[in-house]
Amino acid sequence: MKGCQHTWANNALFLMHLVMFDIDGTLTETMKVDEECFVRSFVEVFGFTDIDTDWSHYPHVTDSGIFHEVYAPRMGRPPTTLDVSRFRRHFIELLAAASSQSPFAPVAGADRLLSRLTSGGSHRVSPATGSWRDSARLKMNSAGMCFDDHPAASADDALERESIMKLSKQRACEWYGGPFAGTVYVGDGVWDARACRAMGIPFIGIGSGVRAARLASEGAVRVFQDFSEDGLFLQTLDGLSQTSHGAKHRDQGPRREH
Repeated sequence: MKGCQHTWANNALFLMHLVMFDIDGTLTETMKVDEECFVRSFVEVFGFTDIDTDWSHYPHVTDSGIFHEVYAPRMGRPPTTLDVSRFRRHFIELLAAASSQSPFAPVAGADRLLSRLTSGGSHRVSPATGSWRDSARLKMNSAGMCFDDHPAASADDALERESIMKLSKQRACEWYGGPFAGTVYVGDGVWDARACRAMGIPFIGIGSGVRAARLASEGAVRVFQDFSEDGLFLQTLDGLSQTSHGAKHRDQGPRREH
């Protein structure tokens, strides 16, 4: 990543902070329709029924991870590329039909927040989603946001969420000319919180009621119902940025003056 190091040297006084976002339930109100289309695709493509839709039971809560976990034990073998392609094509067709009937909604304030984050300042955006890329693109576009405006990683890239997050950060570094003084992840699932804990990344939760309490118990530094209070959300990001910057200075210790 020599290019990143060179840019960092030239912009030593400008510290960039990366905000990685999940999509379903975080930026778009699509958890329910995504689940319905996913389960229906199993039935209509392979005849699989009785799918466990408590996604927290799966080792990798991504489209690719769940598909492998459901398919392999029922068929007695891993899925082929053709199996994945057939399922995925049908799944996207169902999502597209649903969005044409009624466009997907953004989580309240999400579209405005992304606009504010991308219009200037020290924060940069990169989606790191457990959805397949074409699913993520369709859902964001339907909700009035553009997936392709940002560097991103998805379930096309890996089964494991941690690997998706690492790749999203790497692509963001190349896209924006990083590296970053700090990184935070925003998501709505306990699997997001656990991945952040494993990677040592601060996690901001999106949810209300029981979900909010569970995200807090899993280590969220803050939980918001949505992004309607975008000013307060940005204050939280700024506070985390200052904390990470201060910690890096302490870790580096005193420097010799030249």
